[in-house]
Amino acid sequence: MRSSTIILFIINFVIAVQCVHYEPNWKSLDARPLPKWYDQAKIGVFIHFGLFSVPSYVSEWFWDFWRDPSSPYVWQHAQLLRFMRDNFKPNFTYADFGNNFQAEFFNATHWAEVIKKSGARYTVLTTKHHEGFTLWPSSYSFQWNSMALGPKRDIVGEFSAAIRKIGNIHLGLYYSLFEWFHPLYLRDMEHNYTTHEYVRLKARPELEELINTYLPDLLWSDGDAVYNDTYWNSTDILAWLYNDSPVKDVIVTNDRWGTNCHNKHGGFFDGPDRNNPDSLPKHKWESAISVDQFAWGYRREASLDQLLTIDELIHQLLKTISFGGNFLVNAGPSKDGRIMPIFEERLSQLGEWLEINGDAIYESQIYEKCQISKNNQTFYTMKSDAIYGITLEWPHEGSLEFECIDYNDVDQVTMLGSSESIKFGPGSNGTLVKFPKWIPGDTLKYAYSFKFHV
Repeated sequence: MRSSTIILFIINFVIAVQCVHYEPNWKSLDARPLPKWYDQAKIGVFIHFGLFSVPSYVSEWFWDFWRDPSSPYVWQHAQLLRFMRDNFKPNFTYADFGNNFQAEFFNATHWAEVIKKSGARYTVLTTKHHEGFTLWPSSYSFQWNSMALGPKRDIVGEFSAAIRKIGNIHLGLYYSLFEWFHPLYLRDMEHNYTTHEYVRLKARPELEELINTYLPDLLWSDGDAVYNDTYWNSTDILAWLYNDSPVKDVIVTNDRWGTNCHNKHGGFFDGPDRNNPDSLPKHKWESAISVDQFAWGYRREASLDQLLTIDELIHQLLKTISFGGNFLVNAGPSKDGRIMPIFEERLSQLGEWLEINGDAIYESQIYEKCQISKNNQTFYTMKSDAIYGITLEWPHEGSLEFECIDYNDVDQVTMLGSSESIKFGPGSNGTLVKFPKWIPGDTLKYAYSFKFHV
């Protein structure tokens, strides 16, 4: 093929790609390829910050638990009634917490540094939780945003700028579609969601404002589980995102677009909170998990045994990556804007491990032959020239068999983080590896990665 013909072919291909138009229906929208950056990034940090960070008690669902006595939140409701009775004056309202939301120690640059140090390649910030309070000066949230009430700052704007400045981290923004007590939403609910005034006048234009202003690479939708996608007009929102928004070529979305969409429609599937499947999913997915096992926002009453250890985080990360998922780990800052030391430590420990073992994680693929060993202690990933076996064990006898890797396929074995020559041979069902004499230090413990060059 002559060079002029090749050039013409490339031009026509680029034009064809750019002219792809997605219709507002699931058949068309689900055919959109997921932007490659997301699968390659693998690791993200979730930040839950909002007005709920002021009471910082029980859960980021504080307001709803306090106001709603219905099941299954009877216990939380009673607990919060006592808390408010014992600590606040009568007739205190949730909005009154706004005066105590000063975020005086919020430093977007420091947050970005903590996220960078964690080894994350993307991050997701809550811009508006179900309470409706926005962390940017929303034109559709009058006097109920961080510029008008509390810190008098554009938290989203400062955070977005800091993430872009530090580099190599994709910006993601969380947005709750519904608001517990918004009058328009309550009116739509009274009409059994046959009216759409809240979506038309609040959610949709506000979401477009958020995207147009801060240009995220990822939109993490939530708060959809009260009704199906027809109420939220989800297909029309996504068609706008994919066709006409300023981030149409890079934007990644999840599956929280209605009660009928979870694990069925959208970009990646995040399923339920703390998603932890026991078999290989057929679609790109994400496990969002919080260091605090009982909440996403900061809780002052949390005890150490309620927080995941770094070993537990690494274990969940390995299971997630070996099953082809992305791992999004959450920390909730305090009301004054600090990522508390225990959460910063967990993220730092994660980053130290990834600094050595990241080659087995970032841009890896599912090892189709086997993902996890029978004893759930060894996990597998692969790239074009290598298979990675990552084990939680440091065997006392000095050798370990990687049962899923055929010895005849292996040319060389190396251990990530070690310069020692690794001896290997045939095992009963796979490849037997002799561990080095060197005992790993603090930066390598938790799990050990071997690269099988094939």
